[in-house]
Amino acid sequence: MTAKAIALLTGVLLLIGTCCLGAAVIGAGGVAIAACANPAPSLTDANPGSPPAAPAGGWPSVGQWSSIQVGNAAIIVAVGQQMHVPPRGWVIAVAVAMQESSLTNTPGGDQDSVGLFQQRPSQGWGTPAQLMDPVNAATQFYTHLLRVPHWQDLPLTVAAQAVQHSAFPDAYAKHEPDALAVVSKVSGVAQAALAACGAAGPWTQPVHGPIVSGFRTPQRPTHQGDDIGAPAGTTIVAASVGTVTVVTCQAIAPDGSDYGCDRDGSPTIKGCGWYLEIQHGGGIMTRYCHMKTRPMVAVGQPVAPGEPIGLVGTSGNSSGPHLHFEVHLNNDRSSNGAVDPEQFMREHGAPLGQ
Repeated sequence: MTAKAIALLTGVLLLIGTCCLGAAVIGAGGVAIAACANPAPSLTDANPGSPPAAPAGGWPSVGQWSSIQVGNAAIIVAVGQQMHVPPRGWVIAVAVAMQESSLTNTPGGDQDSVGLFQQRPSQGWGTPAQLMDPVNAATQFYTHLLRVPHWQDLPLTVAAQAVQHSAFPDAYAKHEPDALAVVSKVSGVAQAALAACGAAGPWTQPVHGPIVSGFRTPQRPTHQGDDIGAPAGTTIVAASVGTVTVVTCQAIAPDGSDYGCDRDGSPTIKGCGWYLEIQHGGGIMTRYCHMKTRPMVAVGQPVAPGEPIGLVGTSGNSSGPHLHFEVHLNNDRSSNGAVDPEQFMREHGAPLGQ
């Protein structure tokens, strides 16, 4: 790596990190990240250059991801920065590489797939030698991602699938929390800031999908929220800035015994399954029910809009994978405080069912 390339990469890393961190403003209105709204980059002028030099002592491991794997993620992030891809794109790219290759630059895979993103020469991605070059592979991924209309507004798994055309399109979602952690480590941008880059504003949809059962319909007059249909394992995000106040399992069998939440529920089971509540400013509370596994966050943890908090499931009183989403006002957790989530979110610029 030349001194000029090292200097360029270092400058990009410092600039992007400073912009994202310095622009984060947390208050009653939520979180705004100026760097998340970078203008669309020029694909013709992109010149990713060389991979970044590892810091003294090598890249640190992050959770289950080894130093080598984190180093590959650092290359992906650096390429994104040099191509002026907004931070949301870095997270999407790293999550895809986690699913496709476990962040390992492998020479072989399914059929003729190779490299970090398991791109296929037979599908026009490039030669095997080109795709085994992490810089080139990342460049190819970002080039295709930037052509997806409104990719920054899409759930991670939808944006990823638009590029990869995977046989397992829902598998990317489970890697979003780890991707946020790894990207934060190699870029220096706080996880909350990166998560907010995936949000549409102070309020954002907790999950994208159709409303399959609405608020207090004639058929279900005691239904205190909206059921949003989505595949099992889809990432659920915080609808706005707030603090987690409840994380628990609620699933009661017909005989009154504890049914548990680490398995699918049914209409005969009572309760929200794995669920959590977030307290927002102004006496507003949101509730997220029927998660697949224990929520990703803990009581007392602050969250940003768009921050992953759990996975869509069908635990508790449920007939299939969906998110039951409630909005309560006046600090009232009971049914008396519940309001129509569809109307509330539409009024706050984040309409559900889209």
